[in-house]
Amino acid sequence: MQRVFETFKQAQRIGSGPLLSSTLSPVAPPEDPNRLYDIYTSSNETRIISDARSAIIYQQTGYKLSKAEGNAWVDIYAAYWKAVGQVIATETDARAGTWSAVYDAWKELANLLIKGYQSADFEAWTLPCLYVTGKYLRTFAIKADDQARRRGTVTFSSGFQDDIVSDYGKNDKLEDAARVINRIFTLCISDRAPLEESRKWGLYYVINLLFKTYFKLNSVPLSKNILRALQANRTDMPVLESFPASHIVTFKYYVGVISFLEEDYVQAEEALTYALALCHKDARKNRELLLTYLIPCRLLTTQSLPSAKLLAAYPHLEQLFKPICQCIKKGDLAGYDKALIAGEEEFVKRRIYLTLERGRDIALRNLLRKVFIAGGFETPKDGGAPIRRTRVPVAEFAAAIRIGSEIGQTIDTDEVECMLANMIYKGLMKGYIARERGIVVLSKGGTAFPGTGV
Repeated sequence: MQRVFETFKQAQRIGSGPLLSSTLSPVAPPEDPNRLYDIYTSSNETRIISDARSAIIYQQTGYKLSKAEGNAWVDIYAAYWKAVGQVIATETDARAGTWSAVYDAWKELANLLIKGYQSADFEAWTLPCLYVTGKYLRTFAIKADDQARRRGTVTFSSGFQDDIVSDYGKNDKLEDAARVINRIFTLCISDRAPLEESRKWGLYYVINLLFKTYFKLNSVPLSKNILRALQANRTDMPVLESFPASHIVTFKYYVGVISFLEEDYVQAEEALTYALALCHKDARKNRELLLTYLIPCRLLTTQSLPSAKLLAAYPHLEQLFKPICQCIKKGDLAGYDKALIAGEEEFVKRRIYLTLERGRDIALRNLLRKVFIAGGFETPKDGGAPIRRTRVPVAEFAAAIRIGSEIGQTIDTDEVECMLANMIYKGLMKGYIARERGIVVLSKGGTAFPGTGV
């Protein structure tokens, strides 16, 4: 532990939160793979408290801790030493330790750290310690629950992606971790110190950690409680732009996804676009996640498709969306349905299936537009400029829909009229249906299909 305590002293002297948080990492760095083993073997159960007290309280050089603060750090590092022992036991011999025991030991560390901020008044520059503790609390909870499932404690199917998709199942440790992380959130948002010394500077990191946890638990509605609390305290908060870019991008991503799932596509597009503009160009995984939701959003809000160049830069997105985009451009309804079925499993896991299903209206709009264009021009009167025929028989639209649909699918005239009425209602066509004459009267002046340039 001597190396840990020396780093602790250096961090206290210069006030470096990241350096201080490195002393609480449960992962050995690549350049020092034996770090955890060295830490654990350097002390024992009976000596760890006295070792920590001697190094932290009695050997203060260049920094000054209050009695309460010093004792709090002693308890924290004693808990850290015990947690490291559990990590080593579990990683080296599954019979000697379990991830559940690791989680319990790390939870004790987290609770002592929270207590340190509450009673010993740790300074705000130490916030990265909360980040590290909360991050690995969630990690160990997931490992503990996975291990329990593998041992037959519960039946569960793993999720598609750790932070955006999860299945239903028993997640006792992760649910418990969410409650502890929520305490960290309360610790930060309730701080009344001046902003330059406030724990509020750690809010967005903790919020993002909560969002990840709630998404993993398939408890996305709980995220709304966090957003409401944030809104209620907005007058006492630093402006969003003053936080680290990584915190902002992650926060906006989750806000966008939450809005997306609530079918508020305008707000979702706004948040996701903001995050994409701020996201580092080399963070390809993050940009791909943002585009996974932004592409369907823009399909519905602006009826726009991603460019071939954009999709080519992300092969996985190209595999997902290229068939759908091609069918939309061609107005191929049958092809669109097949593309949805082909990607259904992944679309459902990413929670974008229903949104893409609505995108079929855009494919239908393009098919109807082809009928409109094929109708040609009316004979101009008084030598005026020719204008497109705007009175189109319903039978022509019906024929196009039958041709574009799956072979063998029967569609009667009433169903076609219902489709046309829906298109007009949604603003994808402008005009009205004259049922007594069996025609659709479309708007003149290039507005029959708004935004398409026809």
